[in-house]
Amino acid sequence: MKEKTAFVCQNCGAHSPKWMGRCPSCGEWDTLIEEIEEDASIEFAFPPSEPVLYEEIKQAEKKRLQTGIEELNRVLGGGVVLGSLVLIGGEPGIGKSTLLLQVSRDFSAQGEKVLYVSGEESLEQIKLRGERLGIQKGNLYLLAETNLERVIAHAEKLSPQVFILDSVQTFFSSKLSSSPGTISQVREVTNQIFRFAKTNMISAFLIGHITKDGSLAGPKSLEHMVDCVLYFEGERDHSHRVVRALKNRFGPVSELAIFEMTGQGLQAVANPSAFFLKERPVNETGSAVVCTIKGSRPLLAEVQALVSSTLFAGNPRRMTIGCDHFRASMLMAIVEKKLGFSFAGEDVYLNVAGGLTIDEPATDLGILVAVVSSLKNRAVSSDLAVFGEVGLSGEIRSVGHPVARVKEASSLGFQKVILPKGNISHLEKENISGINLIGVKNVKEVIDTIF
Repeated sequence: MKEKTAFVCQNCGAHSPKWMGRCPSCGEWDTLIEEIEEDASIEFAFPPSEPVLYEEIKQAEKKRLQTGIEELNRVLGGGVVLGSLVLIGGEPGIGKSTLLLQVSRDFSAQGEKVLYVSGEESLEQIKLRGERLGIQKGNLYLLAETNLERVIAHAEKLSPQVFILDSVQTFFSSKLSSSPGTISQVREVTNQIFRFAKTNMISAFLIGHITKDGSLAGPKSLEHMVDCVLYFEGERDHSHRVVRALKNRFGPVSELAIFEMTGQGLQAVANPSAFFLKERPVNETGSAVVCTIKGSRPLLAEVQALVSSTLFAGNPRRMTIGCDHFRASMLMAIVEKKLGFSFAGEDVYLNVAGGLTIDEPATDLGILVAVVSSLKNRAVSSDLAVFGEVGLSGEIRSVGHPVARVKEASSLGFQKVILPKGNISHLEKENISGINLIGVKNVKEVIDTIF
């Protein structure tokens, strides 16, 4: 009997009876791969149940395991929940395996039984990295295997409290005949691990690859199946790494943790504001410090601008790194319209120092001040920080968490903060001393105050 096949998009999971160069569902090119259609048996993660009245449901407190890395605990919402499934994604070589091996080390040191399964590296390679990370004797078990059924059989026999799979694209289930890494295999592997973790109340971690556009590889349903999605990002040329929570059923989203890659592994950065400002030049033009919020954490970042005469008359360059290109163009248009400056014959380069990415509207004022500072060739005071959203009419709009921003600036020794006038009333109730708060209503007041 001839096997029935279909062409499956490896980006969105859509099926097509014939090959096409472009997926009709998501529009991606050359993503349709032929796979054998198989009748997957329906399995359930939970036993059958009956409807229950809302008031009759007893809320059970979720027990959490502490990873031993305080920054990672905060991103996870206070630790990893028993029975949860966490997906960690990031570029190759960014440090995903290193981080989870450190987590395994800390769990085993606490007396928890850990099973670390690798489908990409041999046990000798993992041991070599473990020696560098200082792993001592403990309940850490390593397994090099790619067959999922054999992996789960070992896990059922061992009964670990923490289960790590590195990485999900390298494993395959014997129930399917398609090759590892395909949409059907990734979905099946994740589904089986999800059922195993929920049934046995095991904290499970999956490492996932990312696509060329920076999103997690596999169908979007993969992110919906797991309880928590962490994204590992950072520049190869910088020592710091950022772990960001994109989804968390047991804690807040948009939280982030900052690590520094060292010879002994990833070290948590307890004070990221000081870390990113430690090499900031003093009394240099085109530099402004902005108070931004990442998740629930206030963070000070340096925005750098360089405005220079263009070599391309009529077509000046506008380049940005770490901030939104279109928003920067909008802010320059506001400067031209409301302040009378001209960028017609100027190239403008914007950069957020340290490789950070900031996309919060409250950073508008920092970008605007840095650009005007470089254009006027006048430095901003080194003890001044700014934050505020800039409207198209040139007004400075209020932003959230003003108290946390000001306290962060004060803790690092800044003497003055320029902020929206509407946020002053919130700060008067806090009675913050030792720092001069300057409320502004429009961009003209900002420039007159600074320069």
